[in-house]
Amino acid sequence: MAVKIKPYDRHEPYNHLPLLPPPDNKILTVEILQAVNKANKALAELKGLAHQLPNQGMLINTLALREAKASTEIENIFTTDDELYKALSIDNEQSLQGSAKEVLRYREALWKGYKLLKKPEGFTIKLMVEVYRKVQQATDGIRPSQANTVIKKRGSGDLGGTIIYTPPRGEKVIEQKLTNLVAYMNDDKKYDYDPLLKLAIAHYQFEAIHPFRDGNGRCGRILNTLFMIQKKLLDVPILYLSAYIINNKDDYYAYLNAVTTRKNWTDWILYMIKAIEDTSHYTIKSIRDITQLFEQTEKLIAKKHPHIPKEAIEAIFEQPYCSPKRLISQRIRSLNTAKKYLQQMEALGIMVPRKLGKETVYLNIDLFNLLAEM
Repeated sequence: MAVKIKPYDRHEPYNHLPLLPPPDNKILTVEILQAVNKANKALAELKGLAHQLPNQGMLINTLALREAKASTEIENIFTTDDELYKALSIDNEQSLQGSAKEVLRYREALWKGYKLLKKPEGFTIKLMVEVYRKVQQATDGIRPSQANTVIKKRGSGDLGGTIIYTPPRGEKVIEQKLTNLVAYMNDDKKYDYDPLLKLAIAHYQFEAIHPFRDGNGRCGRILNTLFMIQKKLLDVPILYLSAYIINNKDDYYAYLNAVTTRKNWTDWILYMIKAIEDTSHYTIKSIRDITQLFEQTEKLIAKKHPHIPKEAIEAIFEQPYCSPKRLISQRIRSLNTAKKYLQQMEALGIMVPRKLGKETVYLNIDLFNLLAEM
């Protein structure tokens, strides 16, 4: 006897959210498979370009910072570039306030997940909880049963504040859904689908489960990046989808909702695959622009001040603002030497001094302008 599925009601906890995978006829269409093929080609080009970089770490931090800022903006947490970079040049991170602190938490959560993913078990509920705790600076985990979480429509119009979705409720229910999700993400023999197709499906499922009190959107976007690394589509976290989602936010929420209410997987998957393809091309251009600027800067410094080590040049490309203390390393052991290098780069028009309290920090003006256009 067939089990009767309770009709979907946005005001009731969606405890009958179907487990993964969805039916093949909903996700394995010619249109979807063609889109996946194009996105995979773009990702492969990005991965190859990253391999050619002399120092991937220089760009990883810069791009991760841009993602952190964009991802928090989706949650209506805004900070200007200037405020953000100035705040992050402070050596005492405990003194960060407001939006800048939220951005830094996101970046820390990304790196926390990246380290945990290297363990042999791959994705786990524990990994997801640790990412959440970093994002939110919290100590709790899965939403408890008494947390009556609902998703409301944003905005101040006639429908603003109305309930559009009620996620599953009950710790055992949520854990069951998450256990199925991590198995789907990890097991490529049982769930033998293209990784990008799995990414799109897994992202919907995570957001539909909505396992935490808050920060689910940011956690989900971090998991996207980690998933691409786990599946060896990328070696390092250099592709992020938040900027694409910001520019196409209405479609993002509409297609998410359409999977829930009408089982319309096609539009959602095509949206996510297009986001990956377009962001891959965009990131390729960004990396080339930053690399070109770095090489031009390196040549100028080598000609005028060849004693300045390459690691100092790389440091000023990790983020636009740089304090003398951030140059201290095995090769640059003296604060006075670090100041001298920054002042020499100032004389070349590379760095611009700015007062931050009692401290002088230096702005890589061309990098700042380049990132502002990204």
